[in-house]
Amino acid sequence: MLFKYYWFIKTVFLRLLIPKIAPISYLGGVIYVYGGWRVTIRNRVRIFPGLRIETHYGGSILIDNNVSIQQNFHITSAKELLKIGKNTTILGNVFVTNIDHNYRELSKHILDQEYLVKKTDIGENCFIGYGASIQAGTILGKQCIVGAGSVVRGEFPDFCVIVGAPAKIIKRYNAETKTWQKTDKNGLFL
Repeated sequence: MLFKYYWFIKTVFLRLLIPKIAPISYLGGVIYVYGGWRVTIRNRVRIFPGLRIETHYGGSILIDNNVSIQQNFHITSAKELLKIGKNTTILGNVFVTNIDHNYRELSKHILDQEYLVKKTDIGENCFIGYGASIQAGTILGKQCIVGAGSVVRGEFPDFCVIVGAPAKIIKRYNAETKTWQKTDKNGLFL
């Protein structure tokens, strides 16, 4: 428990790199920050060591209230806002981005080609499992559960369970029966 107090004190100095960290939040340890002035971290955000956070070409990142993020989290944004909704839990070794790399120009190195940016948004009260990859163009609704190791791209409705590589919906909450029910890959109840 003492380590959390240490991280809280350390966060005071991290505000030099990321000025918009709310007073009741802490970061356990940062590996790399680029464009930290375009990052907003609201209250009661807890981020364990190993954070890599980047904003490029006017992109921005918002981590809303009461978000818990485990170790080795990597998040990148370019040209627009990438948002993580309040009350979300993200386990270790997770990657979240709104950037794809163009590879169509064969005479150019991939890293020298233009970014392909697609809106990425994680809804409120989501749970992202260990080692998941949230790719550019992913929109997660409220209370989505993403399985460990999943590679997620696309739009997913509120209250669904998503697993696999590529990730597919396997369950959704049925408001009529008040139970979680299996679905086909398109999210239709079986």
